[in-house]
Amino acid sequence: MKVFIIGIAGGIGRRVAKQLAEAGDEPIGLVRRPEQAEALALGGIQTVRGDLVAMSVEDLAATMRGCDAIVFSAGAGGKENDEATTRVDGDGPRKLATAAERAGVRRFILVSVFPEAWRERRMDASFEHYMVEKKKAETQLVLTDLDWLIVRPSALTNEPGTGRVDLGLAKFHTEIARDDVAATIVELLRTPGLNRLILELTGGGMAISEGIGALAFDSAAAAEKLIARDSDKTP
Repeated sequence: MKVFIIGIAGGIGRRVAKQLAEAGDEPIGLVRRPEQAEALALGGIQTVRGDLVAMSVEDLAATMRGCDAIVFSAGAGGKENDEATTRVDGDGPRKLATAAERAGVRRFILVSVFPEAWRERRMDASFEHYMVEKKKAETQLVLTDLDWLIVRPSALTNEPGTGRVDLGLAKFHTEIARDDVAATIVELLRTPGLNRLILELTGGGMAISEGIGALAFDSAAAAEKLIARDSDKTP
């Protein structure tokens, strides 16, 4: 696969790119600083100098043309200011989706946020703004005709991955290693039959491949039921 990654220098995007490259796939993504490109190049990962906010839709489409899928894992929340959060976390996915449609790239995985993440803490107004913008991005993506998947990881850690998760339509929030989030995204990229789902992801006891396999089976079974139901209604 050739996968275009927004956020390729970040905690999850870098891990996704590394795992893809090690498997013989071709990750590529935007970086804003030369040192980011140099660090990724050491792992054989190709990058393009560019800025999601500054680039036009046409320029983004040209950059991703020929790719098989897109992963959006960028995030400005908590790092800059509310305006940056709006431009990147809120408006960025829709802009990228528009570019994907023009480039003919249908598969789009959005790394979002678990709605309950850190709700047990007293979070400031900037965090709440971040959550609102993430929700906005989700609502905009689901209105597109792309083969989208939204992945909502719970609170992220830098602990080594375990290869075991809890993945499904609705889960209790705990914590999950960034390694395991990346591994889940890579496995989802290899499961093209899973589309148009919002999945919540947290630490758990099921192997990533088993969890995704179960979801794929349930999705296929549901599709067969719909086909059978529609056939019964045909005069």
